[in-house]
Amino acid sequence: MMAAEVYHQAIGTLQYQSYPSNFNHQQKLQKSLVRLVLKDFINCNGLSRRGINHSGKRKCGVIRSSSSRTSVVDPVSSPSKSNAGDTNKKSNEASLILIRHGESLWNEKNLFTGCVDVPLSKKGIEEAIEAGKRISSIPIDVIFTSALIRAQMTAMLAMTQHRRRKVPIIMHNESEQARSWSQVFSEDTKKQSIPVIASWQLNERMYGELQGLNKQETADRYGKEKVHEWRRSYDIPPPNGESLEMCAQRAVAYFRDQIEPQLISGKNVMIAAHGNSLRSIIMYLDKLTSQEVISLELSTGIPMLYIFKEGKFVRRGSPVGPSEAGVYAYTRRLALYRQKLDEMFH
Repeated sequence: MMAAEVYHQAIGTLQYQSYPSNFNHQQKLQKSLVRLVLKDFINCNGLSRRGINHSGKRKCGVIRSSSSRTSVVDPVSSPSKSNAGDTNKKSNEASLILIRHGESLWNEKNLFTGCVDVPLSKKGIEEAIEAGKRISSIPIDVIFTSALIRAQMTAMLAMTQHRRRKVPIIMHNESEQARSWSQVFSEDTKKQSIPVIASWQLNERMYGELQGLNKQETADRYGKEKVHEWRRSYDIPPPNGESLEMCAQRAVAYFRDQIEPQLISGKNVMIAAHGNSLRSIIMYLDKLTSQEVISLELSTGIPMLYIFKEGKFVRRGSPVGPSEAGVYAYTRRLALYRQKLDEMFH
């Protein structure tokens, strides 16, 4: 499936970066890329030359892109003729969208932010809106965010672009009075709304005494190796802060207790959170090791799509946008294809 994702995403990239004055050169590049991924695509999906796997189901677990502005999400699988009688059964498939918040004002200044509540920068606002365009056709029934404003702003701004035009409403459950005062009494209005549940468990990793410090100055003060150890190790926290392991304990526990039941019930979920809390959740979803997760990078404002079906999470990649950067923002394996693609162009 990964190879299929890369194939379609990279073809979209070629269309975006193609040379309009040299059609033959563009066609040659596309054929080269096809040869690069076709073997891995067949192996990963168990396909025959006709595209049918041994289970009798056609695999469609890819995101197609025909231009820089389109995003068409195929179903995880579609029944073959032999299983046509099953098409009337209700699917328990649900979508899970993960979005790291857009750039914050402290990201812009290269400061350690952690759990300090800093809003989005102008660029971050634009990233959140662009993320919304990428997911505008994907159904969303409930939104989870951290308790921090940059994640909440990202969720709200993204939803302004959604085609269903439902209004996201933050649920205030911190007290009985808060719940009472924020009640909605119109059933029609409720149907046109999406609940937004904010939780501190989805907050960014707490960086302790590093919060508010310039990253370069911190490296000068403590040494590059020590700062790199704090940032990229799994179980070593900065002074009076959290390690990635500690962040994962709270974020994954919350996901399993509060978010996964929503998916099991068939609801489509979006999570707007932070680099480390989302890395923790992805570690759980993709069954990554502690060594694999520390090399995982997530770009600001780039949505990632998973499909939950039959108790399993299937990663579908990033819905395409006008920039190819987000296509390669997820794993080393995608970065490898990025390198090979770049070598074709240069």
